[in-house]
Amino acid sequence: MKQGILLCVDDEAIVLNALRDQLRKVYGSKHIIEVAESAEEGLEILDELAGEGLLPLVIISDFLMPGMKGDAFLIEASKRFPFVITVMLSGQVEESAVQRTRDEAGLFSFFAKPWDSDELLLCIDNGLKQFAERFQEAQHGSH
Repeated sequence: MKQGILLCVDDEAIVLNALRDQLRKVYGSKHIIEVAESAEEGLEILDELAGEGLLPLVIISDFLMPGMKGDAFLIEASKRFPFVITVMLSGQVEESAVQRTRDEAGLFSFFAKPWDSDELLLCIDNGLKQFAERFQEAQHGSH
């Protein structure tokens, strides 16, 4: 599988820096770690990288952000990239938004801030395995 993208979207720089540092230590040699300070910027990054033939593997998004909220962002991202693993990481979220994201974007997991780094990394490991399975099944199904 080609090198893929792990994208973190949050309007707080301190959160983005922490996520980027954690992900780079574990996944930086295999995948591109990208960050965006808004959902709109996240969609721009996804479109740009997709144009280069790169797939988003995992997207971690905050819920409460200016402009587009995290649930709408993850739903839109999953429409564009149906195999992507979506994770919501938020301090404030409405249960209805989490449920909507589960229903419409196949939300893989939800974490409350502050998050446990080991649990998040385990989630991403599991998500990457599931992405590979989904992608492989789709490739075999299209032949």
